[in-house]
Amino acid sequence: MTDVRTDHWENVYTTKADDSVSWFEQSPAFSLELIAANGIKSASVIDIGGGASRLVDTLVAEGHNHVAVLDLSAHALDISKSRMGHNAGTVEWIVGDVTTWKPAHQYDIWHDRAAFHFLNAPEDQAAYVKTLHAALRTGGFAIIGTFALDGPEKCSGLPVTRHDASSIARVLGLSFTSVDQRRYDHVTPGGNVQKFQFSTFRRVG
Repeated sequence: MTDVRTDHWENVYTTKADDSVSWFEQSPAFSLELIAANGIKSASVIDIGGGASRLVDTLVAEGHNHVAVLDLSAHALDISKSRMGHNAGTVEWIVGDVTTWKPAHQYDIWHDRAAFHFLNAPEDQAAYVKTLHAALRTGGFAIIGTFALDGPEKCSGLPVTRHDASSIARVLGLSFTSVDQRRYDHVTPGGNVQKFQFSTFRRVG
């Protein structure tokens, strides 16, 4: 399954401009607001499924002490590296599948804007949680953005599982407690509105 996922996203990022895909944001202001809301200064942050997102640029500029980006697509990460120039050397770039990746160390904040909702099978969701446990320190925060219950049923031609904070909490289990939940309307480059749910959880066990 990993190879199928990888092939899909490599094809996306090699055939489309990064600022033309539906999830593109010129400024990831909402994600930055959620990260700042946790009150951790100079945090260690990992962006799951970050692709060519501009989030990493701002996190580095804001002085976070360790910034990592994980994505299935090596080409997507290359786009970000090229855009960032010499600052790219300060980032931990990880080509991998969140369901099989083995983190070498832990982070203060786990940020995921629209990776989790592609995991439709219970076994893939369980593998995601296993990785989250390994990557996030106790007391750290997981910010998980998915299509809301009234959001789109597909993204990039792939089926997704829509969520609210309660459905994500059931998957995460008792080691995580909900601390924040917000709705967000993302406007695509084509002018369509996608309804998101962003849920923040604190790891307590």
